[in-house]
Amino acid sequence: MMDERLETAAPCVDSGAPGKPELLCANPRTRVRIGQRIGLIVGPTGSGKTAFAIEVAARLGAEIVNADSRQLYRRMDLGTAKPTAADRARIPHHLIDVCDPGTPIDVAEFAAMAQTAIAEIAARGRPALVVGGSGLYLRVLREGIFTGPRASRQYRAELGVVAAERGAEELHRRLSKVDPSAAQRIGANDLPRLVRALEVYEASGIPISEHQRRHRIAGGGYENLCVGLTVGRDRLYLRIDRRFDAMMAAGLVEEVRGLLASGDRRASVAMQTIGYREIAQYLEGTLTLAAAIDAAKRESRRLAKRQMTWFRRERDLVWLDPDRGIEEAVRLFREFFQAPPSDEP
Repeated sequence: MMDERLETAAPCVDSGAPGKPELLCANPRTRVRIGQRIGLIVGPTGSGKTAFAIEVAARLGAEIVNADSRQLYRRMDLGTAKPTAADRARIPHHLIDVCDPGTPIDVAEFAAMAQTAIAEIAARGRPALVVGGSGLYLRVLREGIFTGPRASRQYRAELGVVAAERGAEELHRRLSKVDPSAAQRIGANDLPRLVRALEVYEASGIPISEHQRRHRIAGGGYENLCVGLTVGRDRLYLRIDRRFDAMMAAGLVEEVRGLLASGDRRASVAMQTIGYREIAQYLEGTLTLAAAIDAAKRESRRLAKRQMTWFRRERDLVWLDPDRGIEEAVRLFREFFQAPPSDEP
């Protein structure tokens, strides 16, 4: 559900006061280019993307489009480090709290929602900053996505029943039989991607990996500038541990307790998510609290490592330190959004 306040966001203006965003939309041609371009801020979990992006957006007069696959879901606030109410009051955010944890969103649905949000931001004459650590979500905006079969509510419901009764691992086993290549790339607990891969095969008889192999990018993505946040391993791991301690102190156990009380745990995105899964195991008596905390921190560090591996393979990223790179990011994004199109003299 998009923040109703965004519909009446003030037009981009230049106050001329120190520290205020410079006008990026006074020139009509610049205004058009804003709708064709996006800025991206990416990085591993715990790297400080939210705080960094908010400072950059404030100086650019930009709005933020979420590309964290878990912040899309309602009632998953503390464990996803979702921007606070104060953050969202300061800078308009999109694609946060758009659905319930029992209704997984796949990458195609995310892309459609993101495109709508970007167009709405452009209509207000503001630049869009897409921010998150979900590599596939970010890639589809940079490069486009193949047009696959339409979603089938009936088949998804059937798979949801299977996941609820036997776990997402059963869907992964099924995928391994029909599309081993995709099964190697998709985690055994990645319910949204497992459902989509099986759905594509069911509808077309062709594995999703083959669809993707045949797909050729033809200008489907946005022109973009991508800034990646890089933090030394020891420093990043310390940040991850401290952040999880802060989540616990803020009430993560109660947040997970409420999610468990609201529906079947095995079919819920929340229970496939690091932090939520381990605390749920504590609440169900299979882990001590100390063991659950240790497991969540360990899995978060592993996730950060996987994310950095993904982002290092991406093309044309500008790497900056989250604590010292804000000024440089603002300069780069300002030049990017104001630059003439490549086909102009």
